[in-house]
Amino acid sequence: MDATTADTIFRPAIPPRRTGKPLSLLPFLWISWRDPIQMWSERHFTEPQLHGNSAFGEILVVSHPEGVRYVLTENAANYEKGDLQRRVLGPMLAEGLLLTEGDTWRRARRILAPLFTPAKMATLNARMAEVCQARVAGWSLSARGRVLDIDSEMSGLTFDILSATMFSDELGGEARGFERALNQFLANGARIDPLDVLGAPDWAPRLGRLASFRSARFFEQRVTTLVEARRARIEADADAPDDLLSALLLARDENGGPGLSDEEVAANILTFILAGHETTARALGWTLHLLSRQPEYLARLQAEADAFDVSDPKWADALPWTRAVLDETMRLFPPAPTMARKALADDEIGGQTIKAGATVIISPWILQRHSLLWDDPDAFKPERFLPQNRKSIDRYAYIPFSAGPRVCIGAAFAVQEAMIALAAILRAAEVEALTTVEPRPVHQITLRSREPMRLRLRARRKG
Repeated sequence: MDATTADTIFRPAIPPRRTGKPLSLLPFLWISWRDPIQMWSERHFTEPQLHGNSAFGEILVVSHPEGVRYVLTENAANYEKGDLQRRVLGPMLAEGLLLTEGDTWRRARRILAPLFTPAKMATLNARMAEVCQARVAGWSLSARGRVLDIDSEMSGLTFDILSATMFSDELGGEARGFERALNQFLANGARIDPLDVLGAPDWAPRLGRLASFRSARFFEQRVTTLVEARRARIEADADAPDDLLSALLLARDENGGPGLSDEEVAANILTFILAGHETTARALGWTLHLLSRQPEYLARLQAEADAFDVSDPKWADALPWTRAVLDETMRLFPPAPTMARKALADDEIGGQTIKAGATVIISPWILQRHSLLWDDPDAFKPERFLPQNRKSIDRYAYIPFSAGPRVCIGAAFAVQEAMIALAAILRAAEVEALTTVEPRPVHQITLRSREPMRLRLRARRKG
């Protein structure tokens, strides 16, 4: 097939961008709570960086590769996760890799890194494929088709994969409960509360946190029980499963220190659920939506899926369009749209001096749609990421998994999971849109659709 022509290029809908003056206090608090993605103005997508002072202090939004490289890699030691992220996610993930800093983070990363090497991840390919095939078979697709809530189905699929690979299916049957709890947490507890923005003390009640208390407790209780039971099996030499949970409990610090405590293991499992399961589910949902709008790309991926063989060690090389479509989807709809850092000491970024305590924001939502970095930045053009074109993309212009020392430890897991899932789905199904109305992205820690995404999947006719 020839490359997509200009008149068939698809540009998915995005929220309107602000023009005019910076937001004053009350509109800022309202948008932060409702949907932070609406706070960005047109200038953010046309200027390399924007600096200003607000009621909350000094803020620098960095949207050029050199500045991103400097903050995330070259001088990463000067930039730590901001207080706001810890306030929002800390009640669940305080001891996890996502939020810890300094020596605590370095020790945990050192212990966890050997569990996520490419070689380790390769051992999970076949199990991932089995889980995906079982989920697709469970849809019982016919020629007439079946309308699916894609958000829910992708959440269920990625949870099944997580349960199978990390917990040896010991969470089987819990998928719906976890999905409900996660949705409640993201819709309520994970919102940016105005009290958090204003730096109110932790004892001050947050409405979202109160509304999501039951969902947070659900996660903590289920995961804590699981960790305690597995720890007991390991200590009793009771033939514990050889999975990621056992590996977490058995992992040791190569520098001679102790392994992870049960509390740290539980927090990291919750981190994997939120930062792994949830983000991959959202990437898959947006990918299927975009494919439903672009039949020519769908056909390319179906052809690759038909020849897919997970037992081939080089299976990923045979799915160049699948990887390109996934990458382009994550460019347009980054699962984690914004990262914030706090400067520990005075510094200079892109010629702009900043003081210690300044907030530095790097937003993949902005960076990956920036007019200075991308041709037709709001268009869905997967060929950008084909192997012959990818080398022209600056490493720090595309950061769906962050970059530098704190790059997502599960990036390889997420990419292979998503590619295998897409191959399993598209080998079996045609994907059709139900309406011309575009789903509206909303920022709730991850980038979700404001309304449930529903698509029709039909059994493919082959031969």
